[in-house]
Amino acid sequence: MRTSPPRTRVALVLAALTLTALTAACGGGGAGKTAAAAAGDPAGKDGGAVLRIKDPGNAGPLAVAKKEGILEKRLAEVGARVEWGGSYASFTATVDAVRSGSINVLEGAISPVLGYLVSSKDIKIFAFTDPETDAAAPQTDGLVVKPDSPIKTVKDLVGKQVAVNKGGRGEYLLLLALQEAGIPADQVKRVYLNPDQGASAFATGKVDAWWAIVRAYPEAVAKGARVVVHGRDLPDKDLNMQAARTELLTRHPEVVRVYLKVLQELTEEARSNPGKFQNVFLTQGPTALSGARLEEENAKSRYANVPRFATPADSSYVADVASVFQKYGVLPGGIDPKDVIFDLKPAS
Repeated sequence: MRTSPPRTRVALVLAALTLTALTAACGGGGAGKTAAAAAGDPAGKDGGAVLRIKDPGNAGPLAVAKKEGILEKRLAEVGARVEWGGSYASFTATVDAVRSGSINVLEGAISPVLGYLVSSKDIKIFAFTDPETDAAAPQTDGLVVKPDSPIKTVKDLVGKQVAVNKGGRGEYLLLLALQEAGIPADQVKRVYLNPDQGASAFATGKVDAWWAIVRAYPEAVAKGARVVVHGRDLPDKDLNMQAARTELLTRHPEVVRVYLKVLQELTEEARSNPGKFQNVFLTQGPTALSGARLEEENAKSRYANVPRFATPADSSYVADVASVFQKYGVLPGGIDPKDVIFDLKPAS
């Protein structure tokens, strides 16, 4: 049996080493992909765009989308896919997940995302939901006190402690209420707590009042809390919004359009068939609702407005919310509203 001459064997080894080096330089190594994912790279391992969304829980349009595989089907039509992520205890935790690239689309109010937008341009708002103005629609937030509390009006908050979520909708609404009542903000102590902590502090009497939001509000009222004022009683400009990482919006706008279209369709469906959008995965347990609480959430769905594409004119909402936070030193710096809105536009 013949063997290769020594110089031939050396050439073969050198060729193999060169090929390995070229593969690594072109990003073939796993470490390179991991770093890209950590930076929020919207591309998946197959090169297609990836929509990364937090776990939707047991209710709402996205819960139905996940259960029925709707986004999976619709995104496949544009060569993309969806990854469902974890759940987060607060909006701050959600924003941290966006920063790390674990998720690249998020939902919330304008207020809590402003702190992020002041110092970073890696996310932009692409959709808003107009406020509900029908008096028959259920309230979604409120400044609550114990039934026997001496606090009857916003002016009675002077010298009291009020629990709010820091830099979020609760703090924004409290500051707005104090402003409307002509009360200096430093005459009321803001106690920064996330919704779960706020519920506990309120229940044990560690705070005098609490601006309860989202699901914490109806739960507080169901337990007997008395409402002093609602956000709907104020000139509230803090719209619900949808935001995404900038590279996803600029490189794959069609993917974000599919996401928004599905959200619009399911929100519209929930208005006429709200029962389908509650207890989506579980009918028993801590996330399942029944009785009056279930009916209230169904009513919210019936009156819910459909998310719409953001436009440059929406910068006025961002400016109004930012001005309240800037006035009272909540924001660390200034913000140009035009810089945080992405004009996605419907596909032609």
